Amino acid sequence: MAKLGRQFAGSTLSEVAQGTPVVSGGETLRKSFPALLSCALLLQVPPGAAQAAHAPLSDNSCATSGQIPSGQMPPAVPPADSVDPLPSWKDGAVRRAILAYVKRVSRCGSPAWIPPEERIAVLDNDGTLWPENPIPIQLAYLLDTLGNRVRQTPSLAKDPAVSAALRGDLAAVLKGPGSEETMGRLLSLTHAGMTPEEFRASVARWLATARHPRFARPYTALAYQPMLELLALLRAHGFRTWIVSGGGLDFMRVFSGCLYGIPPEQVIGSHGRVRFELQDGQPRLVKTIDQLFVDDKAGKPEAIHTFIGRRPVAVFGNSDGDLPMLQYGTMDQPRPSLGLLVHHTDGQREYAYDARPSSSGKLVEGLRQAPDRGWLVVDMARDWSVVFPPVSPGSATPACRF
Repeated sequence: MAKLGRQFAGSTLSEVAQGTPVVSGGETLRKSFPALLSCALLLQVPPGAAQAAHAPLSDNSCATSGQIPSGQMPPAVPPADSVDPLPSWKDGAVRRAILAYVKRVSRCGSPAWIPPEERIAVLDNDGTLWPENPIPIQLAYLLDTLGNRVRQTPSLAKDPAVSAALRGDLAAVLKGPGSEETMGRLLSLTHAGMTPEEFRASVARWLATARHPRFARPYTALAYQPMLELLALLRAHGFRTWIVSGGGLDFMRVFSGCLYGIPPEQVIGSHGRVRFELQDGQPRLVKTIDQLFVDDKAGKPEAIHTFIGRRPVAVFGNSDGDLPMLQYGTMDQPRPSLGLLVHHTDGQREYAYDARPSSSGKLVEGLRQAPDRGWLVVDMARDWSVVFPPVSPGSATPACRF
């Protein structure tokens, strides 16, 4: 089975007191003593307290101990086996490995225990939390917004970048020669020259009415149900969850809270410089595409360091663009780590692609490295019993209301 970083069995404080060796992966209790001592101090177990020393610690003993980050109070963890935390995941190696890892690193007394302040989980968005086919959802917003601009200002249709976008030439927009300049021009017409509040209102209006061309659902009703369950599981065990995505920072902030439970300050994405101005004596920020930072590939670990300041211990992605983030979170990592790739293999319920995606999400090198790195690979068709949240036909209700 794929390696998951360091794997250890739990132990009790009584075993520490008695010097009982607990063998796990060839390591003895002596190597786990610092983690156990940290748990004991955080729980303020008095020396010689026999009752505390001889009772196994519960799974959530450390979930609310230690230095919980400001504003992050994880809910109590339900008793083991009382509630299935991942009901949309089929029983198998991937599901069992996720549950084992989360329990191991959050169980006080486990040699693999991670202090709550270090439980950082980072997740890509497009293709990891919601679909990126037939085109990324933000690109669909851009094209619709661009069409509205052209209707208001017909002369814009003569612009080569605008013309390529309106005729659906994705190669020119995303991958062809000069695509960076083309995309920059399109972003300047649809994402810049306005305040963040104005941009948010524009995105919210679009999300309220736009529908996916295949599934005929609001885009905010297309979050992957298994990943929503995974987010809840992580937070229930004291993890802070961050989005680290190539998508636009301000675009994702519109829905990250209501859809994923991730507040806007825990979203990292591509962004340009925001300019401060006084307009009619009032302070304003204005969005620009100057100094554009693309949060993809090597930009992801760089942004994690800049905005989080800690290495993540759990990393989730779906493409080779997530490879540096996975490497940063799991290679030469002093803490037990978990890496996971979502492999799109379900052409019936969603899409099937890896080497030849229709727009973005190429996954080749990640699949090649996964076995040696110990990363889990989710086979969407095999591992997920449900892809999208269930809704009544014709009455899709998005998680976000705008």
